[in-house]
Amino acid sequence: MEGQEILEVLNANEEKCAQNIEAYKKDLQKVRTGRATSSLLDSIQVDYYGSRTALSHLGQISAPEPRLIVVNVYDISAIEIVEKAIRNADMGLNPSRDGNTLRVQIPTLTEESRKEIVKHLHKHAEEVRVFIRNNRREANDLLKKLEKAGGYTQDEVKKATEMVQKQTDSNIAIVDELLKKKEAECMTV
Repeated sequence: MEGQEILEVLNANEEKCAQNIEAYKKDLQKVRTGRATSSLLDSIQVDYYGSRTALSHLGQISAPEPRLIVVNVYDISAIEIVEKAIRNADMGLNPSRDGNTLRVQIPTLTEESRKEIVKHLHKHAEEVRVFIRNNRREANDLLKKLEKAGGYTQDEVKKATEMVQKQTDSNIAIVDELLKKKEAECMTV
């Protein structure tokens, strides 16, 4: 199987799958597990002087304790809008102000809320698996078009299709492993 077009299809498929997995990893970092991490606040946007600004650009975010996130806001005049943005982020967080520092206590998750988070994690993992399977379908369609165009034999296309399936299986295994780790993190009290 030597064709340049087939290699391009395989590389494009692997690249799309890698992008899906990277996006999934970033989404997993935002999921609240009852343990404080600075990445928990990464998705929060603040309306700062008329433009949407990432919270991380307005202050230093750290997690000095397992249940505490500290945000040292650079501009004291922005402390109120940062506090409001955290409160309105629909994460159940309630910051307390201390000068230009916001302390965000991470509430302990109940068993019910942990199960709800795990349910959400499984749903999201399935969505990523579907994206990866869609990438497989697109790659296989391109390979069939290459075969119909007459540039490749049926055996070459079959081998390429098998390689696409191997890529799909390995990427879905990565998603499953990430899900398993996050689920264990969520269920740890």
